[in-house]
Amino acid sequence: MPWPKDIKENPAKFIINSDVTISLSPYNRGRVRNAAVNFLRRLSNRTGVFLNEGFPTTDKKGSIHITFSTIAKLGIKNDESYALNVNNTSITITAKTDVGAIRGLETLLQLTQNNESHYFFPGITINDAPRFVWRGLMIDVSRHFQPIHVLKRNLDAMASVKMNVFHWHLTDDQGFRFESKVYPKLHELASDGLYYTQEQVKDLVAYADNLGIRVIPEFDVPGHASAILTAYPELGSKDGYEYHIERFSGVFDPTLNPTKDITYEFLENLFKEITPLFPDTYFHIGGDENEGKHWDENIDIQKFKNQNSLQTNHDLQTYFNIKLEKILNKLGKKLMGWDEIMTPNMPTTAVIHSWRGENEGLPNGGSLIAAAKKGYQTVLSNGYYIDRMLPIEHHYTVDPIGNAQLTEAEQSRILGGEATMWSELVTPLTIDSRIWPRTAAIAERFWSPQNINNVDDMKKRLKKVSFHLEELGLTHIKNRDVILRSMTNNQDITALITLSKICEPLKIYARNKDGIEYKTYSSFMLFADACVVNATDASAFNHTVISFINDENNTNKVLFYLNNWAKNHDNYMKLEKNPKIQPLESLSKNLSEVSLLLSNAIQSKSISTENLNAVKNHIEILNNPLVDVEVVIIDTLKALTAYCETKYLSN
Repeated sequence: MPWPKDIKENPAKFIINSDVTISLSPYNRGRVRNAAVNFLRRLSNRTGVFLNEGFPTTDKKGSIHITFSTIAKLGIKNDESYALNVNNTSITITAKTDVGAIRGLETLLQLTQNNESHYFFPGITINDAPRFVWRGLMIDVSRHFQPIHVLKRNLDAMASVKMNVFHWHLTDDQGFRFESKVYPKLHELASDGLYYTQEQVKDLVAYADNLGIRVIPEFDVPGHASAILTAYPELGSKDGYEYHIERFSGVFDPTLNPTKDITYEFLENLFKEITPLFPDTYFHIGGDENEGKHWDENIDIQKFKNQNSLQTNHDLQTYFNIKLEKILNKLGKKLMGWDEIMTPNMPTTAVIHSWRGENEGLPNGGSLIAAAKKGYQTVLSNGYYIDRMLPIEHHYTVDPIGNAQLTEAEQSRILGGEATMWSELVTPLTIDSRIWPRTAAIAERFWSPQNINNVDDMKKRLKKVSFHLEELGLTHIKNRDVILRSMTNNQDITALITLSKICEPLKIYARNKDGIEYKTYSSFMLFADACVVNATDASAFNHTVISFINDENNTNKVLFYLNNWAKNHDNYMKLEKNPKIQPLESLSKNLSEVSLLLSNAIQSKSISTENLNAVKNHIEILNNPLVDVEVVIIDTLKALTAYCETKYLSN
């Protein structure tokens, strides 16, 4: 994952033993050498094989031979294609660039298989290239700061599924996360001491480059500016306003004043400082969710609009954006912004980041297809908002182009897409479980041909990829138990694990309605934080019940789940209660009782009206959200109840 463009199997089998070596041509340095060393370590760890040679050579005698032509300068024209061939005695990876070569190495590692006696690579010929040039992940580090080591492990995960753009959302109302030596009050007063030094930025950019990943910084202006204005209130649009770092989520009023010369002097000086640290051509200025309230309340700004024939706040923001584009152009950068920046006067040299839709018409033309038709390069994030806690099926079935009828030129302007991890409800402990493994499936949507879209097949492969990600150091699996042990004061967490496997966090921001339940420093060590999307037992139970309804010979599989849940409440009751786990009692008890009643009905092939009504009542209670989670087997329980009512109801 992602599935290759062209793949052909053959009957060969390359045995992985101590003699496996890698040879490189022409370079034994740079990206490919580092990737080859990493490959050998991961291969040894995965197979348990003690390799005789742990580093690549250039003698061309390696059993795995890698050839490439050029060292790539990362950008949207970079060639990431490769060819991989596995036979009985040798493996070749051929690519035009070193980045293509390291993509091929990732594919080879995923092919590792085994039988009882040995590990091996199956015979195969692959010719592969990405569908889209922009395959990104955005991480917001403003709402919740993410340390460098957290970002690096996510970069490793991105590279493992061939993603190539890390969009670093560095500023917002809740914090300015960049060390500025030109305007030091930004990190001194507006970061709570949580920011990246310039040396850390250089280090991360170099780390990403080594993985073939571009880094796009985002400094969000003119809205989402509470943190900036906390440090430099003279740039604000409302005199006398007490600017402060925001502790809640949402959209706030503080906005830079686009009519003041000092605003542009500030931004030009800041951008001059920032841009040398980010070699990529693209620079994201945000530009989203500016409601213009402080602009409307400022008499001088209203006069400025009249004097310059700016009819609306959108016109004023376009004026602002055009001035920023000129500043960035002087610095050799291409302006990128969320789709609100696309207004009639915005030059088509800007890149539109579509977060509000791909095909549907939207206010101000803010959609992916509309942008491409108007001549803008564009990137899609609508449909890939992974912080909304929607199931993987939702994201996987969203296609950046879909069925849109586009000319070749229009289609070429759709660069690709980005998954977006907004961090209002994530911390370093939980961020991996909110990004992975779903983003691996999104990565396939960006890389693989459009006709690779079988959800069931994807899920089977994703299960294996998820464990490969854990091997890399991702915490998306293990940290569930860390949270549950914390909740119970290190008691036996078996009962809570069972409950977590049928519960998911509330979706589409319902967990933090209007952004006011959680502050940035609230607890995120709760049951909802231990639960993940695509709860493992929910999907399995759903398939099991469908099989049972179609064929009662599958009775034992249904009873396995029902009997486990029926007994689980006894385990829950053995826990010493505290305020974090006590609220789960209703969930545990009602799940146990409904499971016992349904189990008895299925085993006896009989259910009384009284027990049937009790089942329905328990399901209704379970259907109500509790502690910011929802039970996701409700529809299946209802289907099973309806079956029992039809087949087993006794008078």
